Amino acid sequence: MHYHKIKMTAAAMAMAVLVTGNMPAAELNTATVSAKSAISAVLPAAGVGLVLNDGVSVSQIREEIKKRKEEKEPAEPVASSDTKASVTQTVAESATEAEAAVEAESTAETEIIEAVEPVLKEPETKISDEEREKEQDVLIIAQVNDYVNIRSTASTDGEIVGKLYNNSVGTLVAKDGDWYQVKSGSVEGYVKAEYFKTGDEAEKIADEVGQKMATVNTETLKVRSDASLEASVIGLVPGGEELSVLDEENGFVKVSIEEGDGWVSEDYVVVATEYVTAESIEEEKARIAEEEKAREDAKKAAQAAEERMKAKEKAKEGKNAEITDKSTSSESTASQQATVSSSGSGLGQSVANYAVQFVGNPYVYGGTSLTNGADCSGFVMSVYKNFGVSLPHSSTSDRYVGYNVGSLANAQPGDLVCYSGHVAIYIGGGQIVHASTEATGIKISNASYRTPVAIRRIF
Repeated sequence: MHYHKIKMTAAAMAMAVLVTGNMPAAELNTATVSAKSAISAVLPAAGVGLVLNDGVSVSQIREEIKKRKEEKEPAEPVASSDTKASVTQTVAESATEAEAAVEAESTAETEIIEAVEPVLKEPETKISDEEREKEQDVLIIAQVNDYVNIRSTASTDGEIVGKLYNNSVGTLVAKDGDWYQVKSGSVEGYVKAEYFKTGDEAEKIADEVGQKMATVNTETLKVRSDASLEASVIGLVPGGEELSVLDEENGFVKVSIEEGDGWVSEDYVVVATEYVTAESIEEEKARIAEEEKAREDAKKAAQAAEERMKAKEKAKEGKNAEITDKSTSSESTASQQATVSSSGSGLGQSVANYAVQFVGNPYVYGGTSLTNGADCSGFVMSVYKNFGVSLPHSSTSDRYVGYNVGSLANAQPGDLVCYSGHVAIYIGGGQIVHASTEATGIKISNASYRTPVAIRRIF
């Protein structure tokens, strides 16, 4: 009878849960808890010593029932010769009852499980779509001299849909013979497997080529000498700046700025690792068009600046012969080179010549005055303003003005040399002029004193 009560009570509670499919979440949860409580109240009466909660599974209930059965089985009696006849008769008479009891108990066990299962299901290991995607992702990294084509099909006859440059990263989607189906950036297609590294080897290369950057997400960030809010401040960085990450420790991030390496609280930066990814054909065309436009704009700006310089020099003629001679020389060079190069490198030299006049003047955080004080991007902005070019007051934003010329080996006078949290003007001969720190002011340094992150050409 106990088992029958369990069946009725638990089944009723289970049904109460099952019919609430359209209930709000809060009400449904309440109904489920009530059902579990009701079953918990009657299971002990059946000899099942478990209380239902989130840590109890159907498997545990089965084990408890099995354990209870084993404990109830009596030890086999040892019969004497005088009682064998009566025992045999007794066994025969009770056989039917035993079989019936076993069958009834088995049926009751089934009823318990059937009643409990709708309410208490086996715990499942839930894996989010993001985690599942991560588990399936296999990193690939291109190892080529320049770039490898991404094609629409696993064949050299397939249409080229994008390019992966050396050390670019992507995800392996599938293998197709000697080809990989990959996804990188906005591009998905097929590449020759021989040009890529995967697995641990790819991870190792990615660690070497990935650039971890910290973007400042507060108005002004204090960079400290040690990983502590009590440490002295060695420099200030404006909001939005991107700094190279050197290390991370106990809630602090070690970054590189002009004043040296220092620490910032992780609460005020967003840290991310930047990798080069594939470029689609459409993106390549847009980039080339943008660079061509930048060159044309630079050429026009150079011509306009040259005209303004000529007008200024005429007005100053006779007042400063030395400066006039230098400017005339620069103008002559600019005029000669304007016809052979859209880069206006001659005018770039004029920019460099103009900038070095302010060496020795003070560094002032947030300043833009070439005489009374400027910070690094303020100095660059004000120098170029003299040539009719408007640049942002941000060293990070300066990484995207003009057009990219590659490495320091390709730099020409007037180019912007961008570092982590800093920007300078290349003056030739492997040197830069820049507003460095409060201690040094505007000065000339070797361009390679730190590793540049970008070289941009304006003229």
